[in-house]
Amino acid sequence: MKSKYDVVILGAGHNGLVAASYLTRAGLSVLLLEKNDYIGGATTSQEVFPDYDARLSRYSYLVSLFPEKIIHDLGLKLELRRRATGSFTPYVKDGRHDGLLLSNVSDETSAESMFELTGNRTEHEQMKRFYGLSRAFAEHSWDSMLEPLIAKDEFKRRFDVDDVSREAWRSLAEEPLGRAIERYLQNDLVRGLVFTDAKIGVFTHPEDETLLQNRCFLYHLIGNKTGEWKVPVGGMGAVAQELEEAARKGGAEFLTNVDLCVLNVEGQKSSVEFEVDGKRQTVEARFLLVNFGRNVLAKYLGQPYRPDATDEGSVFKINMLLRRLPKLKAARYPSAEAFCGTFHSSEGYEEMKLSFEQASRGRLPEKLPCEVYCHTLTDDSILAPELRAKGFHTMTLFGIDTPWRLFAQDNDTMRRNAERKFIESMNQWLDEPLEDCLAVARNGDLCIESKSPVDIEEALGLFHGNIFQDAPTFPFAQTKEQAGTWGAETEFENVFLCGSSAHRGGAVSGIPGHNAAMKVMENLGTSFQQ
Repeated sequence: MKSKYDVVILGAGHNGLVAASYLTRAGLSVLLLEKNDYIGGATTSQEVFPDYDARLSRYSYLVSLFPEKIIHDLGLKLELRRRATGSFTPYVKDGRHDGLLLSNVSDETSAESMFELTGNRTEHEQMKRFYGLSRAFAEHSWDSMLEPLIAKDEFKRRFDVDDVSREAWRSLAEEPLGRAIERYLQNDLVRGLVFTDAKIGVFTHPEDETLLQNRCFLYHLIGNKTGEWKVPVGGMGAVAQELEEAARKGGAEFLTNVDLCVLNVEGQKSSVEFEVDGKRQTVEARFLLVNFGRNVLAKYLGQPYRPDATDEGSVFKINMLLRRLPKLKAARYPSAEAFCGTFHSSEGYEEMKLSFEQASRGRLPEKLPCEVYCHTLTDDSILAPELRAKGFHTMTLFGIDTPWRLFAQDNDTMRRNAERKFIESMNQWLDEPLEDCLAVARNGDLCIESKSPVDIEEALGLFHGNIFQDAPTFPFAQTKEQAGTWGAETEFENVFLCGSSAHRGGAVSGIPGHNAAMKVMENLGTSFQQ
């Protein structure tokens, strides 16, 4: 290890790896310092259940926002597979269990399933019209995600080209999302299905005047102009591994098990003091890239952190290993078809209004909304051959309306209560208890792992368990001062945010890593070489 580097990156999550890959290709010396004993941060894959050779994506699991341009620029060998099923939402109608199946490969299948639910052909057409708004928004905004920020008024003028674009701007950037959902859609189940993408990870509701729900919705729907969420073959760890190899190939150096001590960020050069294996060391850097939240940065700088109310995380994660897929009460649908896509439970529009209201009053909702999917139905390479042969599968559950505040006082008790309620939510649609389908460890424990927002904050430093680190942002400048910047700048001259807390950060995107690297190269008047 040298005593001086052009760039020191704090945190070797996927955004830090993206930044390192670009910067080393520009001929800069780069050192990444990582507190964990592994590389990849939230994009890691791990053997969550040691008795079984199954590598689960522990915190994040699908890819939508990762730009194809970054994949091409860095020569990444990633295979992202389409899920045959987009989503499956079970329901009871006239005393009979059934389900709304939306296909990624057959619009006719989706239309017929919607007709069976609603009794009309209008709702499916209206849903397509509604999603046409997000497609229009993506068309006008996606390419700008890897460019300096554009002033809001200038950004808005991009949409002044036709009626659909103008409606997209009004519905998604100016008024609470619930109004557009209620204008376009009439069925409560369909409204809820659409609105879930506005709630994953954040604590919000349809009429939220902060437009937090709009910002979250856009993050889920504009990726690569299609918004489709795809399965990374090999799990999320395969993404991190490709990025690590790209960074190392460029000459980036890594240190793990690093305990940061002091950040000196005043003046033209920065320095970092840290300990590794009990030995204190110091390195200097022309530029310091921060791949963790503003809350953690404030701690190291000895500054107060003043979060916004919208920054609170609200997600509950459950990882499971199954011996077999559970059978559905809606027996006409094979389990493999239903769980291949996103399986929605207790996510009706009015149900989620009620669960938000109950959580706002400081109690765990009576019915907890959640969604699950099985990675191994699209990519079983994360399982050892013997597990595949026996019919094992992984299952991931994302729960909503579980804000950090509910777990802050007694995390262990509330985690157990929430896990039980989420399993109950799933069991209402199953013809056998989900618990009976779980793999069993040698000590008799079921192979199920739950993570509350408190656990996520402790493991990854994400403020109050927010999977975006703080509230997601619109893809344009919020202030005059931001216009023309990369969204990575801080109050310190040569310190830049390269992680999710940057403007246009959040999710597995690599966007803030790219933008922070561009800011460094802009300052130096250099560029990277493909």
